[in-house]
Amino acid sequence: RIGAWHEAGLAVALVARAETQAERLTALLRHAGVECRGRPGRVDLGSLREAGMHGVAQVLVGPLARGAVLPGEGLVLVTEEEVFGSRAHRAARRASRKSTKDATKAFLEDLRALAVGDVVVHSEHGIGRYQGLVHREVNGHTVDLLVVDYDGGKLYLPVYRLNQIQKYAGSEGSPRLDRLGGSTFAKTKAKAGKQARQMADELLRLYAERQAVVGHALPAADDDYAAFEATFPFDETPDQGRAIRDVLDDLESPRPMDRLVCGDVGFGKTEVAIRAAFRVAMAGRQVAVLCPTTVLAQQHFLNFQNRFRDYPLRVAAISRFQTKGEQDAVVRQVKEGSIDVVVGTHRLLSKDMHFKQLGLLVVDEEQRFGVTHKERIKQMRRNIDVLTLTATPIPRTMQMAVSGLRDMSLITTAPVDRRAIRTIVTRYDDQVVREAVRRELGRGGQIFYVHNRVEGLYERAAKLQQLVPEARVTVAHGQMGEAALEQAMLDFVEGKFDILCATAIIESGLDIARANTMIVDRADMFGLAQLYQLRGRVGRSRERAYCYLIVPPASALTDEARARIEALERHTELGSGFQIASLDLELRGAGDLLGAEQSGAMATVGFDMFCHMLQDAVRELRGEEVVADVEPDLSFDVEALLPEQYIDEVGVRLSLYKRLASASDEGEVNDLGAEMEDRFGPPPREAKNLVDLMRIKAELRRLRALGCEANARLVTLHLRHDTPLDPARVMALIQQKGSPYRMTPDMRLTRRFDDQADGLRHAEAVLFDLAKCVRDEA
Repeated sequence: RIGAWHEAGLAVALVARAETQAERLTALLRHAGVECRGRPGRVDLGSLREAGMHGVAQVLVGPLARGAVLPGEGLVLVTEEEVFGSRAHRAARRASRKSTKDATKAFLEDLRALAVGDVVVHSEHGIGRYQGLVHREVNGHTVDLLVVDYDGGKLYLPVYRLNQIQKYAGSEGSPRLDRLGGSTFAKTKAKAGKQARQMADELLRLYAERQAVVGHALPAADDDYAAFEATFPFDETPDQGRAIRDVLDDLESPRPMDRLVCGDVGFGKTEVAIRAAFRVAMAGRQVAVLCPTTVLAQQHFLNFQNRFRDYPLRVAAISRFQTKGEQDAVVRQVKEGSIDVVVGTHRLLSKDMHFKQLGLLVVDEEQRFGVTHKERIKQMRRNIDVLTLTATPIPRTMQMAVSGLRDMSLITTAPVDRRAIRTIVTRYDDQVVREAVRRELGRGGQIFYVHNRVEGLYERAAKLQQLVPEARVTVAHGQMGEAALEQAMLDFVEGKFDILCATAIIESGLDIARANTMIVDRADMFGLAQLYQLRGRVGRSRERAYCYLIVPPASALTDEARARIEALERHTELGSGFQIASLDLELRGAGDLLGAEQSGAMATVGFDMFCHMLQDAVRELRGEEVVADVEPDLSFDVEALLPEQYIDEVGVRLSLYKRLASASDEGEVNDLGAEMEDRFGPPPREAKNLVDLMRIKAELRRLRALGCEANARLVTLHLRHDTPLDPARVMALIQQKGSPYRMTPDMRLTRRFDDQADGLRHAEAVLFDLAKCVRDEA
């Protein structure tokens, strides 16, 4: 085609999206016998025409969406997609859609930046101990290798295989290391695979049951809803708006809703529930809002009551804050249908609670309910709309595994004007506490003081009163009488006290915009997830919030406590719940999602691997083809790594290595290359080589190649028996006159080269030829 255009007197310009793609395009065109030249920077039409007169195609860099033939200008423009086929472009578009949809991009990989001494799980060899990243000379080239200690040996893992490693996510303490080459891990994998199939079976059964049930579809939203929506006093974030639309679409569908809304603390999940409740209640059906704690139930009750105050909707609460008589009255009115929305604790699940016409169940933090309560929730959710809210992060791999089986909406953007919480780790000092309290009082705010033992809580409150005599101090803990606890909480919410000295009962759901300083006494005694939830109680307005973590001297801290505190100090940015979640928290999130208990088998094979097993099991049970993954061996005559001079932090390098090694297609690799250039500047040759190598690896996996060896003279591709390549097309390629290709009986395809290019360029040329040999259905 290019030759024909040149003969017709047209200049030809091929446009790539990035410099590295332009280099690749130039190499492949030369391989195809096209004379071409790369032109950096701006270029004028005259010089393009002149080059065209000499039969030379030009390769430019720019954001051209599609090519065009412009006879009047004497010019033809061709995009890289039109050369390579639309697959790469589709993949890039798909990756871009995925990153737009999934605002938590790469939180899972970034979370797992390894530290020396961490226990890791390799997908084939099992549990080992990470010993660092080392440089080694291999065939005259420097390579980065990950070192993992096993029982009886060391594993040196090339960074292009870092996708096979995850941080261990099992029980407390150090597990036994597997034996390199032993059979124990294979048995563990088989056990986990069996469990994944059981989970998949349960998921599909529940899904099928819900699909078969005809629910109650609400009519389209009317003017009342539009007016109610307008009373929301804040701007919706894009994620929040999407979650609300998802929920309203579900309610208007005849299929019962079962949606999980996952979002960081204070990111507006409650408003999603309030909108859903309004729509259902105004349509004449009842709403139950189920909360894990009395305090949270009271908070939600006040929120719902406040938002519905101008509408003919009756909101009631039922929990241990009410007397027996008050509870009985609520039970009776719910049965009669005179209460539209009832907010409560597990009291809502009692046998005496009967609804006249329940339409929606909202469950807040389901993982905090016991097994019996979860079973009752499961029974209720079969034929009514269910909306579950959680601040527990749901890992991306798990989202993929249950894609289409469980509807999810993620809220990962902070409300407008919300500021990150400043976290200060300090030893106890009267002066620090006094200054922190007085600064907050000075701006008209309130303070949480958290001390997690009831014994000593009143002494702490007295000490605070002594340090800051002008402050009004109250106390709250779970062992108080119901009335006293309710009064203390309500008084603090209403601003009658300045300091609430409390246990971790305030961990979940207490939402007080004026409270913007928190002091956590003996923060080392709390779990990471608990600390994160506690810290989320402050910083819920436009004011800068402060969280003081009071810890004993460093020498008295355990390694685990130190790691938790450091993680909290490091992750102060908004939405960092998705990074800060320890793997334990992720496993808990997975359990909530599947309605399954956390299991040892799931932990010991690595969380990612279990999710892939689950995904495969779901596909298998649906009758879809499941193809075993292939992890090709790569041997190239180039240096392909991220030099320390380019990215000096080991953790960041590891994270990028893992993300590149895990990329599923060319578009994802290109996106990562662009992100790297954006973050760290123009990449050196070794880093460019790494991106090219990972692009080749993604294509080799698609072709199910077991390995690729490439140098300046020869490329050898070892293909698996189930490769999607069409044998007839491959044979036609080999049998062409003068073909440099050969095939051996053990499925090794070779090609010799006479030019001086390196193995990367030669491998790309071979893959370019093979792309035309893929079966049409593949």
